[in-house]
Amino acid sequence: MMNRKSQVAGGRWQVKAGFISSLLLVFLLSACNTAPKQTAGLPDDSGFGKGDAAPSAPPLDIASIPEPEPRDEPVSKYGNPPFYAVNGQTYYTLTSSAGYVERGVASWYGTKFHGQKTSSGESYDMYAISAAHKTLPLPCYVRVTNLENGRSLIVRVNDRGPFIGDRLIDLSYAAAAKLGILARGTGRVEVRALDPAAPEKPVEVADSAQEASSEANLYIQAGAFQSRDNAERLRAQLRDKVADEIQIIKTYFNDTLLYRVRIGPMVSTEAAGRLAETLARFGITGARVVMD
Repeated sequence: MMNRKSQVAGGRWQVKAGFISSLLLVFLLSACNTAPKQTAGLPDDSGFGKGDAAPSAPPLDIASIPEPEPRDEPVSKYGNPPFYAVNGQTYYTLTSSAGYVERGVASWYGTKFHGQKTSSGESYDMYAISAAHKTLPLPCYVRVTNLENGRSLIVRVNDRGPFIGDRLIDLSYAAAAKLGILARGTGRVEVRALDPAAPEKPVEVADSAQEASSEANLYIQAGAFQSRDNAERLRAQLRDKVADEIQIIKTYFNDTLLYRVRIGPMVSTEAAGRLAETLARFGITGARVVMD
């Protein structure tokens, strides 16, 4: 959702890709403006952005909207720059979604962006089963599972965002409704990429009771680096700002060695979100909630 989040023309978000001229960038990123969403009726201090809402009278029976069927599609000409930046944080888009699995916090967006351009150049339809993601290739298909109620849904990713510290994916209004996260505005989810050429294999996901009983796998990821030295520098920077344990975890993603700097475990999703916002005020804008 590079214009829901970026809105270059409107000046809300300034997104820059190093290899693209500024004029082309205005066109390219005018599609994704994923600001934090606000469900209708939530107070202004709920943590969601002002001005967004659910439709007052949904014209469709949400339950009847079918899941998209994964299929091979050409990559978007406009939604897949090698990298781009929002609020000082650089994001590197993946060339493939193969093997992608991550847990984190999902939010949603609705009427404010209905009909606007997405990062892939398509119009955002809040009644379609779609989503925005910061780095997955556009378009692609993922299975999103609500870890709090066990509901699961195939979703087509065609937009960029959300660019809020603790958010992993931004769901369309319809997708959020089917997954049961409209009322709270956010929910803990697992996002698992799908291969259109291969049938899904059964995957065991912890049930809601188990997830609710323990937050031991909930962390703030403050950054991920290919250089151990960069990870150590961030850990040193964090030591005088947070009291929680700061770890450097070595992992591989798409055959690339990464050093992830994470804080925790956290006592709750809410506490993790507050810490991510605190870190953003210190200029650490890439912090987000993750679940291992």
